[in-house]
Amino acid sequence: MPAGQAVRPADVKTVTTALDVLQGEGPKGGLARLLPFLGPAFVAAVAYVDPGNFATNIQSGARYGYLLLWVIVASNLMAMLVQALSAKLGIATGRNLAELCRDHLPRPVVWGMWVLMEGVAMATDLAEFLGAALGFQLLFGIPLIWGAVLTAIATFGILALERYGFRPLEAVISALLGVVAAAYVIETILDRPDWGRIAYHAVVPAFAGTDSVLLAAGILGATVMPHVVFLHSGLTQGRVVTQRPDLMKRLFRFELVDVITAMGTAGLVNAAMLIMAAATFHREGLVGVGSIEEAHETLAPLLGPASSWVFAVSLLASGLSSSIVGTMSGQVIMQGFLHWHIPVWVRRVVTMAPSFVVILMGLDPTYTLVLSQVVLSFGLPFAIVPLVWFTARKDIMGPLVNGRLTTFAAGVVAALIVSLNVYLLYRTLSGG
Repeated sequence: MPAGQAVRPADVKTVTTALDVLQGEGPKGGLARLLPFLGPAFVAAVAYVDPGNFATNIQSGARYGYLLLWVIVASNLMAMLVQALSAKLGIATGRNLAELCRDHLPRPVVWGMWVLMEGVAMATDLAEFLGAALGFQLLFGIPLIWGAVLTAIATFGILALERYGFRPLEAVISALLGVVAAAYVIETILDRPDWGRIAYHAVVPAFAGTDSVLLAAGILGATVMPHVVFLHSGLTQGRVVTQRPDLMKRLFRFELVDVITAMGTAGLVNAAMLIMAAATFHREGLVGVGSIEEAHETLAPLLGPASSWVFAVSLLASGLSSSIVGTMSGQVIMQGFLHWHIPVWVRRVVTMAPSFVVILMGLDPTYTLVLSQVVLSFGLPFAIVPLVWFTARKDIMGPLVNGRLTTFAAGVVAALIVSLNVYLLYRTLSGG
């Protein structure tokens, strides 16, 4: 909700309680005081467990076992830092990242960034919509095109909740994230992994040749996604508003808990995907399992029919929730760069049209997911570099400006992410 806009009825209690807590009043219990601030990071975290992550994590686990688990841990820590900066930008300025780019960059650059980020948002939405359609197909055995129709109906229904405020939509998206997390808890129980090796490879970096480096870059590329870097600042910019520096710092501390909780959950789900593939496919010598459909077909003979059903449910919940988040990101990008605002259902129609074209053309869904990661690689520097630049400026951030250590760490993370994505892009385009 942009600053200055009236609080919707469903959000009044949340906002009032949050302001009371900031001023030392309101509920006394720890969780009750925290709840009004939870939500934005859970929406952003959905993008970190989208169908693109399914493909990358399954390939890594099947081919290299637990070896690349540390990459997921490191990627998740980087994602926490990036999303914390994005949330802080919205709180400190009352504006989102796209609006600040429009205010501080030359007009031709703004237009170029908008075109690029629209491409990123649409490519991401295409992949996530396909993931949900594939989930319907695997779950009910229906043709992919009917899965796409069901996906369209479901996402329209969930997006309609936006008219009632941010809280109902956050609740549904968080519930879908919970379904994905619960599904992987069940998968982890069924596949009985080697906990000793998991603990070792979660903290000890290692590679096994050039291909493992490429997969590590793919994991990182699928973890830090540019469209939600823009979205998170939009979710916090007008959610709870205060101008007092001390309350602003207190508000950011609560949002930091939101970021750590939500991104920690997303990190555990990503780790569980890789562990499932390592404990089932790699352990059985099935190192060639690479697509979502292959993983679904192979799980039932190894772990029983329940495992493939749970896998399909998690893919469906992931595709639906991330598709909704993709549409919300597109809204923030268009409104921020151009000050254009179109109804969310119009944007939904426009962005799902390419998905129907892809399905009707008979293109492979997993291959399309991989292509979407290439488009994301183009957009990543244009999200992270301005984010670090703006949050390091005292004239923009006021009392929430980055400390030197934070700016240094964010600069290192930005350089690493951009370098690995350029490498991934080079290898993909050169056929390496």
